[in-house]
Amino acid sequence: MKNTQIQRLIETIIIATLGGYLFNIASLPLPWLLGALTFVMLWQGFTKREASLPGSIKNAGLIIIGIYFGLYFTAETFQTIWPYFLPYILLTCVLILASIMLGVMVTKWIAVDKITSIFASIPGGLTEMTIASEALHAKSAFVVIFQTIRLMTVLFTIPTAMTYFFSEEAHAATGHAAESVAVGGWSYLWFIIPVLIAILVRNKIPAGIIIGALGVTAVMNVSPIELAAVPPFLMNAGQVMIGASLGKNILFRDLKKGGKYCLVYFGLSLAIIIIAFGLGTLLANFTTLNYATAILSIAPGGLFEMVLTAYNVGGDPAVVSALQLTRILVIVTGVPPLIGWWYGKRRT
Repeated sequence: MKNTQIQRLIETIIIATLGGYLFNIASLPLPWLLGALTFVMLWQGFTKREASLPGSIKNAGLIIIGIYFGLYFTAETFQTIWPYFLPYILLTCVLILASIMLGVMVTKWIAVDKITSIFASIPGGLTEMTIASEALHAKSAFVVIFQTIRLMTVLFTIPTAMTYFFSEEAHAATGHAAESVAVGGWSYLWFIIPVLIAILVRNKIPAGIIIGALGVTAVMNVSPIELAAVPPFLMNAGQVMIGASLGKNILFRDLKKGGKYCLVYFGLSLAIIIIAFGLGTLLANFTTLNYATAILSIAPGGLFEMVLTAYNVGGDPAVVSALQLTRILVIVTGVPPLIGWWYGKRRT
């Protein structure tokens, strides 16, 4: 039994690495992440062999990425985002409201209840929205399926679109983090602290594993401590770990369960992405943020995916990290109670 699991783990890692390598050769957006995701998903779907990848490997990848982008934070970063905080909260609320309205609107033509549709539409993270939907007695199985559709839509459209529109910035973007920190030596031992904190808070806050690593590294980076750079190969390995884990969880049979409704929520995801791009453009025009940073700060993707995209297209990963974290916290802490109150009120 153990030999079979080890064999499948090795197969999964080989397939994921091959996918990342080929996507990288083809110069596709987020190659190591999307290549690993695509190859593992297709390999698992067509061969009917279940991919094997322990959650600890995904967590290791998230910690690596969290530390990497935590190194982008400087004292100036916090000064930069403060003036944009209230405008960003306002635009985030507009995006949330638009997602709720679209989620409710489609229920007029399809046989999905409103609460399920709302949680399937809101860009708050698959796990977080599924758990929140269960508390309000929504059909969590549908939430998982439709949130998966949203995640796939975001992953394969936003990085591609951003790379196309900001190709010049993408070519100009170089290893900023590597230039600003020390390399090698005993400095690497400092990373034990964010690793331990990330593990401790992984189940206590939304996206805790990456937020813990990123947040602690950011605080350490603005302190007098000299931190080492994360080697590029380790950064790529982290992306492969996460991509393989995401691909493993996207099953053809789950997508089939959603049936024709998958197309509906695919269209809904595109509509929300377009609205987010508009709001991001608005934020850029009324602040000093560049377009790539502003759009990716509003974009309805996961924190990790949008920060990684910012890194690749010349945006500011530190600002995107801080603002995306704000969006996640607003959605996770504010939306479920609001929806529960609203529908509870209507039932009485």
